[in-house]
Amino acid sequence: MMKVFRNNEDAFTGLEAAIVLIAFVVVAAVFSYVVLGAGFFTTQKSQETVHSGVAMASSAVEVLGDVYGIADNDGDDIKYIQFTVGLAAGASTVDMNKTVMVFSTNATVETLDKGTDKADPTAKQWTILERHNNLGGLENNMLEKDEQFVLKVMPTNSLAPYTSFNLEVKPPVGAALGIKRSVPAYTHKSTLLY
Repeated sequence: MMKVFRNNEDAFTGLEAAIVLIAFVVVAAVFSYVVLGAGFFTTQKSQETVHSGVAMASSAVEVLGDVYGIADNDGDDIKYIQFTVGLAAGASTVDMNKTVMVFSTNATVETLDKGTDKADPTAKQWTILERHNNLGGLENNMLEKDEQFVLKVMPTNSLAPYTSFNLEVKPPVGAALGIKRSVPAYTHKSTLLY
């Protein structure tokens, strides 16, 4: 009797199993590489967002010392506001040419223009009156580490006693610095504003 061989393709050889297993491993490796890469990219973007958010939320400049109101004579309304600014801790250089100031009272809101440096401002202007601790002796309008700028502001209207005001110093990067003060009952040529 002769044996009849059937052609049965139901069996799976070891070589075929190895090829399928290697294909699954390669596909899984490629997929995990893509997922990990996307995760690292997302993490990096979220770190950048946090760092830029912190930089924008903190003010780059701060008031150093007191804020003074300057009048022509004792008892007159305040004509100028004068104060000194410097960089806040950890802040980067601030270009004062790009800094915007907004002055407001209960009656008015006005954006002040930058006037000529080392001179008294005219109505609705602010100027850099003095520079201290200039790096390398260079006089520019870049407020850098350890430098101090004395700023003088002249609103359109003089400030009478008991007037409260808000002066916002808005550097190009970082949050605005708000200076809220009130004029006391009696003024001198130079009056400390509280």
